[in-house]
Amino acid sequence: MYTIQDLYDLNHTLAKAYLEQFTYPWEALKGIKELILTLGPSLSDYEEIARHVWVHPSAVIAPTAYLGAPCIIGPDTEVRHGAFVRGSALVGAHCVVGNSVELKNVILFDHVQTPHYNYVGDSILGYFSHMGAGSITSNVKSDKTLVVVKNGCETIETGLKKFGAMLGDHVEVGCNSVLNPGTVIGRDTNIYPLSRVRGQIPAHSIFKTQEDVVVKKK
Repeated sequence: MYTIQDLYDLNHTLAKAYLEQFTYPWEALKGIKELILTLGPSLSDYEEIARHVWVHPSAVIAPTAYLGAPCIIGPDTEVRHGAFVRGSALVGAHCVVGNSVELKNVILFDHVQTPHYNYVGDSILGYFSHMGAGSITSNVKSDKTLVVVKNGCETIETGLKKFGAMLGDHVEVGCNSVLNPGTVIGRDTNIYPLSRVRGQIPAHSIFKTQEDVVVKKK
């Protein structure tokens, strides 16, 4: 339930070869910056609009958006007014980075939407995943200890101080939800609005509360 293979179809990201090196997705977080710096110069159909900022010509970038280096913005992606891409962001094709959205050290697969007031840091968002308005990834624990991934009584040490959330393909996060550090959400899962989510949430489920997670009806 935790692995890259469980969560993602790697055919929908420029990071495919990079992610294939790892078992767990959070293992990839430390190398995102170096991945972008290596990958960017090889993208012959992209334009380097500023040092270490590569943007596909079909992307639409609002004049008030900030693109921090290094980053890659894919084809037909829209970066809207007031977006703040702090850097180390690999954004795929047909994505939306909306108003007042902040991205930092992330991989967004193709067709990801972060359209309104989202903070996404130290996270990987899978194909066609969607962050509802105001939903955020919390990437540092309040006591500043290292993040662990939990599933009931089982824990996996990550060795990371900064680790937001891993969203599988087709995950829907409801408005104003908080994904606590080390959250892993399986494919095709829906998170209710105003949720506080932590730990591992199974694929094909509906998260109502931490104690009320149900399997989707087929």
